[in-house]
Amino acid sequence: MDGSNIDAVTAAELRAFIERIEQLRAEAQDIKNAEKEVFAEAKGRGYMTRPIRTIIKRRASQPDKLAEEEAVLELYMSALGMA
Repeated sequence: MDGSNIDAVTAAELRAFIERIEQLRAEAQDIKNAEKEVFAEAKGRGYMTRPIRTIIKRRASQPDKLAEEEAVLELYMSALGMA
């Protein structure tokens, strides 16, 4: 919004935008807390959370990008004598 339209701003509209953003942030925090609880539950059942996070990240990746990253990882590990 440029300076010439500043008079068009209404307090009610601005407040509505701010409140919507605040609500979304609160919901995002609730989701983060719920995710922490699930990870804590998995850990309590004996699962390692780092591999779970890696699996989640890989499942969200594009297959082509994931294949490229894995190929480069294998190349780097081989170069370091780790493969």
